[in-house]
Amino acid sequence: MGMKLAGKLGFVGGGRMAEAMIKGILRAELISAGDILVADPDESRRTLLRKQYGVTVHPEAEAVWPACQTVVLAVKPQIMGKLLERSRGQVTGQHLIISIAAGIPLSLIEGTLAGSGCRAIRVMPNTPAIVQESASALSGGGQATPEDLATAKAIFDSFGTSVILDERALDAVTGLSGSGPAYVFSFIEALTDAGVKTGLSRPVAEKLVLQTVLGSVKLAMETGEHPAQLRAMVTSPGGTTIAGLHVMARAGFAGIIMDAVEAAANRSRELGAEQKASGR
Repeated sequence: MGMKLAGKLGFVGGGRMAEAMIKGILRAELISAGDILVADPDESRRTLLRKQYGVTVHPEAEAVWPACQTVVLAVKPQIMGKLLERSRGQVTGQHLIISIAAGIPLSLIEGTLAGSGCRAIRVMPNTPAIVQESASALSGGGQATPEDLATAKAIFDSFGTSVILDERALDAVTGLSGSGPAYVFSFIEALTDAGVKTGLSRPVAEKLVLQTVLGSVKLAMETGEHPAQLRAMVTSPGGTTIAGLHVMARAGFAGIIMDAVEAAANRSRELGAEQKASGR
């Protein structure tokens, strides 16, 4: 038997990321659907979650706090401050709060809820959670226990892979895996266009590119070989691949990717500082 979540699990916010989490949690049998409560003001989202997953739904967050021991805050960053202020009177020492709101520092959560005795964990997942393949990074607050982190890790491992890091590393995580899907989709689009430019129909190019990317990732994961070694397997002396790689190297491909990740990480730091300054 694997880990089971203690008590009831609540979600404040029932969007696509919350739905992905619920799907993974139920698939891993961490908790039963009857012990999951979701608060969301959107009636259509509540109906979908109730019908598809069998969870209990409410229009207001106030229904979640008294019933649940673990509460996931899955709301937009810009409303997090108001939510915390409104919920402060209901939060107690029994609560483990897991925030997936991008850019909201633990200091804002812990500061707003000071004196409640709650424990907080901040998580940066990414959008492949929607297909149960998220890459997530977790950071525990000052009161979070090893058991709390184990609980959170079990949740995020149920729909992907997670790592535990110091909060100061989360800006780098945001720039890498948080924004990373956009870089990959841009690469897929460019590679597809390249296929069209060299004479393939777009449907054929798209099919070949998606399978090539999928197969390459699977090869890297299953063999455990260094990417340079796998690249060498494809690169014959004086052949076609080295001709293409030469163009990429001359254009500074690796440097462009490094610059992109660094720019996104720096922007994440700026946004975090803005959130602290605004107190929201």
